[in-house]
Amino acid sequence: MDANRDSWCHECRSMALLNNLCNFRVKTQYYNGRCLIPAISILLLVAVIAVSDTYFPFPVVMPRTLSAWLSYSSFSTSSGGRKADGEACDIFRGEWVPDPDAPYYTNDTCSFIHEHYDCMKYGKLDLGFVQWRWRPDGCDLPRLDPSRFLSAMRGKTLAFIGDSLAKNHMNSLICLLTRKWASSKGCDVLLAGLQVAEPTTSWPSSEHTVYHYGGGYNFTVLNFWAPFLVRSELVAAFDYAVVSASSWFYRPSMLYEAGRLVGCHHCLLPNVTDLTLRYALRMATRAALRAVVGSDGGGVTAVLRTVSPSQYEGGEWNKDGNCVRTRPYRRGEKTLQGFELDFHTLQVEEFEAAKRAASGGGVRMMLMDTTEAMIRRADAHPSRYRGWTRRKEWMKEYFTISNDCVHWCVPGAIDAWNDMLSHIGAREGYEGLELREKDPEVVAKDRLGELMQMGLHEYNQRRHAENLEEKRRKEER
Repeated sequence: MDANRDSWCHECRSMALLNNLCNFRVKTQYYNGRCLIPAISILLLVAVIAVSDTYFPFPVVMPRTLSAWLSYSSFSTSSGGRKADGEACDIFRGEWVPDPDAPYYTNDTCSFIHEHYDCMKYGKLDLGFVQWRWRPDGCDLPRLDPSRFLSAMRGKTLAFIGDSLAKNHMNSLICLLTRKWASSKGCDVLLAGLQVAEPTTSWPSSEHTVYHYGGGYNFTVLNFWAPFLVRSELVAAFDYAVVSASSWFYRPSMLYEAGRLVGCHHCLLPNVTDLTLRYALRMATRAALRAVVGSDGGGVTAVLRTVSPSQYEGGEWNKDGNCVRTRPYRRGEKTLQGFELDFHTLQVEEFEAAKRAASGGGVRMMLMDTTEAMIRRADAHPSRYRGWTRRKEWMKEYFTISNDCVHWCVPGAIDAWNDMLSHIGAREGYEGLELREKDPEVVAKDRLGELMQMGLHEYNQRRHAENLEEKRRKEER
């Protein structure tokens, strides 16, 4: 590389926020003239049976788990999350600060971004939202190191269980683990490290996605659609799962305990007690966490992620509400209120109760309190810049097209969730967890697809046939 090229690349890597000298390659559906910025386990396979918009919170039945501990001490690039005197700090309290090195991937370097979160492709005008990082008070939170993360997770399974925000979270992780070189204006720019692996993808059902990393890692990432965290099928044990849900509890629902109707939320039926959505979320969270604590295996790790706030301004989601801010809120400018404050409070309360019940057992439980960080990021939602609005005509009868101020753009603020996830795992490792390898035969056995197919095959076939028939009828009209 000649001197001029060296100089140009040096400028590329040291550019300031919004004054970058390179146009990084980003796939767009529409032309955007702006310069683009550089770029656990609760053993649940949740199959929520839907009857229109009504779902039923049954208790969870847990399978026997595998015995496997993992030290995460090598997840992060440094010992971040520790103060100078060695005292651990709270990584969930802090502020957003500019990060001129971000983004660490784009939709050109990661082909796995779901269109619903691909704000770059759909023309989000101000891409400054990608150049911020979460900095805890009094310490540093390093970026997830993909090579170290994959090495630490060799032979393991990680499940994201919950609603579409769980899928959003998983999507960010897959892209962070699939970084690679990007070329721009003849300048090779390294996006936070060489690509270490690219997963194979499978869809055992329309509601579940599996990413598998081979190449000596044998690491599997799964997403299970379970917006109410209830009703499960018996499946093989996972090693780790991130559990999260809250958005769907706003819907009218009938509430059952032990098969008995105990009330509802906003059902407006005579002689049925309205138990509020707070009750529904509390009981569902309690059932899921108790199921973890009650499991009879060791080495289980469950992470409960707290509520991710929606941030509509100027109206509700279906009444022209939108999120058009272009910078994060400063500390104190925005606080959690209303139902979301109640949701966060009850999630923390139920987690602490479950953790006390699990004390001394083989189950590890961790709280990932992302709420404070995300309440300040109204600038990082898709708004109207998402693939949803390009759905086929026949689907418009089913879905109200609205601005999305619930999910998060990928790349963007949600990447911090995976920095936090890697760190809290590392923190558990500091407390003396022992690294024990699984039985090689267990590691080698590809059990996930088979078990998922066995458990859900008949159900999914029926659902698929019903969907096709409904689509045909609509088209005939």
